[in-house]
Amino acid sequence: MTREAISREQMRKFLKFIHDDNVYCKYYEVVYILFHTGMRISEFCGLTLKDVDLEKRIINIDHQLLRTSEMKYVIEATKTNAGTRKLPMTDDVFQCFLAIIEDREKPRFEKMVDGHTGFLFTDKDGMPLVAMHWEHRFNHMVKRYNDIYRVQIPNITPHVCRHTYCSNMAKSGMNPKTLQYLMGHSDIGVTLNTYTHLGLEDAADELKRMEELADAR
Repeated sequence: MTREAISREQMRKFLKFIHDDNVYCKYYEVVYILFHTGMRISEFCGLTLKDVDLEKRIINIDHQLLRTSEMKYVIEATKTNAGTRKLPMTDDVFQCFLAIIEDREKPRFEKMVDGHTGFLFTDKDGMPLVAMHWEHRFNHMVKRYNDIYRVQIPNITPHVCRHTYCSNMAKSGMNPKTLQYLMGHSDIGVTLNTYTHLGLEDAADELKRMEELADAR
């Protein structure tokens, strides 16, 4: 599970690179959101204007958008029952969604897929973007990064963003049940797996944190 995650330092450098790049800066918010919510890319692609509650600062996830091998667009239930969840937005994630929604060009007509309409990102034909679009974009961004910098970064995909979020939250000491909910894992074992990679350093940090908490009381 964690082998797919990148380090915080790599994440920081990649985000900074995209933020400052004159070609890819337009995808910065998406990359930031994927790294800071752990959403599955199919869930992100399925988001519509009404799934993003800017007033309550909540992302409602109850479906995913897929494109079949016959190039048919379909809305499916989330991968598991646990996949249906509400994600609170941090301030930064809120700002990213705000920017995306403000920049969204209203298509000539809103395409409807299985009763859902108002997708955040569409292609030139007005069809919502699917996972493959973002995977290609990530490939291009990583390639450009590695063309510029001597110290290479590993391949980063939307799925790597999800794992990195999970790993960062585990390392920050988040309660595993909370993380299971945020990730939409139906099995706590999948979530706990992320914690098994923690080592001596993490244990020392955690004990120190507990002592500081006790002292503060």
